[in-house]
Amino acid sequence: MKQIIAIVRPFLAEKVLEGLKRAPLEALNVREVKGYGRQKEHLREYNDNEYATAFLPKVEITLWVDETRVDNIVQKISEIARTGRMGDGKIFVLPAADGTTDLPK
Repeated sequence: MKQIIAIVRPFLAEKVLEGLKRAPLEALNVREVKGYGRQKEHLREYNDNEYATAFLPKVEITLWVDETRVDNIVQKISEIARTGRMGDGKIFVLPAADGTTDLPK
């Protein structure tokens, strides 16, 4: 079992989810997040101190899949979410527990 975390642009999140609709997934979570990357910083002033604010809205899609399907799903997400411009996001693949253990009471 593997966990895939895809950070994508908000306007592409629905397309990614639609593309994954037929993929056999164990579970899926979606949440709105803010990210900081190599995009240009915007300076703001607060109490005579300058600070950088460069957090951009993103959508985090976390899914759990069988190890044999990881490459196909990562490729599908990349094809849908890539625009070729800075700030497209990231895809992380992590090992995951098999999910057969019960939560403690």
